[in-house]
Amino acid sequence: MYNPYNQYQSNAVMTSSPGELTLMLYNGAIKFINLGIEAIEKKNISAAHTNIVKAQNIISELRATLDEKYEISKQMDALYEYVYDTLLQANMHKDVEKLQDALKIVREFRDMWQEVLKKTKTQ
Repeated sequence: MYNPYNQYQSNAVMTSSPGELTLMLYNGAIKFINLGIEAIEKKNISAAHTNIVKAQNIISELRATLDEKYEISKQMDALYEYVYDTLLQANMHKDVEKLQDALKIVREFRDMWQEVLKKTKTQ
């Protein structure tokens, strides 16, 4: 069955720049962490697990796309590893506080990335 929302999403991904795709990944991780928090609060363990794993997968993808020729990539990799491990611990213990810690870091990454995109568009 045709779903216009899925078509819109597909078009958005296919026509986005690498920088915009990275922003989409950050926004996706934020969305899934928030859904994980909400699911834990509602005692829906299965949904919590599913959403936290989705966030972990996004962090893994962000790590895989780092360009190691830049020094900052090593620092970002260490931060991504920390976020991934925090998500893993949060998932194992269904710990909202750990999810909130990971969420704070991912939001900071996203906000910095938005600023980078704004600056590069104006140049």
